[in-house]
Amino acid sequence: MSETLPAFWAVIPAAGIGARMAADRPKQYLELAGQTILEHSLDCFLDHPALKGVVVSVAEHDPYWATLPCARDVRIQRAAGGAERADSVLNALLLLHAQGADDSDWVLVHDAARPNLARSDLDKLLLELAEDPVGGLLAVPARDTLKRADASGRVAATVDRSTIWQAFTPQMFRLGALHRALAESLVSDVTVTDEASAIEWSGQAPRLVEGRSDNIKVTRPEDLDWLRQRWTGRR
Repeated sequence: MSETLPAFWAVIPAAGIGARMAADRPKQYLELAGQTILEHSLDCFLDHPALKGVVVSVAEHDPYWATLPCARDVRIQRAAGGAERADSVLNALLLLHAQGADDSDWVLVHDAARPNLARSDLDKLLLELAEDPVGGLLAVPARDTLKRADASGRVAATVDRSTIWQAFTPQMFRLGALHRALAESLVSDVTVTDEASAIEWSGQAPRLVEGRSDNIKVTRPEDLDWLRQRWTGRR
């Protein structure tokens, strides 16, 4: 394993509306400890010495992005957001390609609403995947008993949790491989819910790198409440 952290690009798909938050704006622009969730999600990358640059994919008529101080950071470029996450990520990769990024470059895709990424987890991911032939993602082994439901909402079976992991981000893959996997899955009308699932569909097996369980994605109001309580006095 290499002891040197590899250089990387970061891609943040930020075109979603976060309907389950029932807020007056997309969830990535909600306030957390004096900044937006999106700004916190970017901070861990912007503070990293191995960063080559960031692409944020934002909806075409997004009125919020341009108001953030980070929108003027020369290390951050804006790409067009798409109808689905895969479209937004693919647009960001196309932008990197157009500007001369190499197919062999590492790209880390991170959720815009996952603001609690620890630097130690980022470094662990980079270190463990630096020489991996496929790439991989931060994830956490399932801890609770899992149930499979039937159509009526009753338990159909108890699932063996020993092989089940919860997928987190960042997800780290080579630019060329991820570009091809996403483009081909979209052309084939295959639904991919994250970058790893596109790589899986292409016939490869991403590596799971265990990270911290508090690297949560803000999906519901209680997620943001939990972070606000945890971050009280942090900034």
